[in-house]
Amino acid sequence: MITIQEGGIASTVQDRGRFGHYHIGMPPSGAMDKYAHTVANYLVGNDADAATIEMTYQGITATFDKDAVIAITGADMSPSLNGESIGTWETVAVDAGDELELAFATEGARAYLAVSGGVDVPKVMGSRSTYTLVGIGGHEGRGLEEGDELPIGDADGTATELVGTQLDDEYIPAYADEDTVRVVLGLTGYRLTEESKETLCEAEWTVSPEADRIGYRLEGPEMEFKEREQPFGAGTDPSNVVDLGYPIGSIQMPQKPIVLLQDAVTGGGYATVGTVISADRGLLAQRQTHKSVYFEDVDVDEALAARKERDERLETIRAEIESAD
Repeated sequence: MITIQEGGIASTVQDRGRFGHYHIGMPPSGAMDKYAHTVANYLVGNDADAATIEMTYQGITATFDKDAVIAITGADMSPSLNGESIGTWETVAVDAGDELELAFATEGARAYLAVSGGVDVPKVMGSRSTYTLVGIGGHEGRGLEEGDELPIGDADGTATELVGTQLDDEYIPAYADEDTVRVVLGLTGYRLTEESKETLCEAEWTVSPEADRIGYRLEGPEMEFKEREQPFGAGTDPSNVVDLGYPIGSIQMPQKPIVLLQDAVTGGGYATVGTVISADRGLLAQRQTHKSVYFEDVDVDEALAARKERDERLETIRAEIESAD
């Protein structure tokens, strides 16, 4: 059992997501940074889909009622165990009664705590992920609070052999502002003027305070739309289109970009001018408020190649960790 002493700012239980229900308006939820989530699980001997605790901007303080093996990845929240600093992106042993404390993030926005056996909350629609908008999944469908008790699943007994395993530096993201976020332009991108299409991938955008698991609203230059006759079913605003479905990562454009993320609604009537590729959504999710975002236009083949490269990297990491035990 993990007992929460302090819940941080926005901490929830997440796995890889709730899939197969988009057609009824249910988004996948799941870890915002799937790379960090997956590596944390591999470091403690879990499958990639085991539930972790996702912490945003500020980490939790928690105690353990039994010996366990943990790993913390993602944003640097200066974790400590019983007041002693511990490393990130490595496998750490905890004893019954130990207190784990994480502070405010210095690099990145989201950290992931994996525990051998996984956070064993009940599955809802096939997933343990928290979707707070409707209050399902995770722990009571909400963010973690003082006094919450999270059960830990049964580990296979080999996790202790991983203690001391450290991820090679080449696999640890830097979360640098200058790293571009790749996008595939399309869907209703034709609604923008040619100048605004160019601006989208040339301008410096900054993350506004209105950035969460639903979407990242970005600040920057005003975008302009082409003149048009209002079609039946569309709103009167120039950014309106006839309602359509939104893929996760889509860039909705009510004058300024909103990148829709894991907990976003599944459809609406704003122009959707592009989609952040799956391999880079975790990078975007690690951008803090007021930090810069630069978009880079790629095609579908490049997006698929980036996804393949990420998946191969994760498989390499998994194999190297397993060979180290």
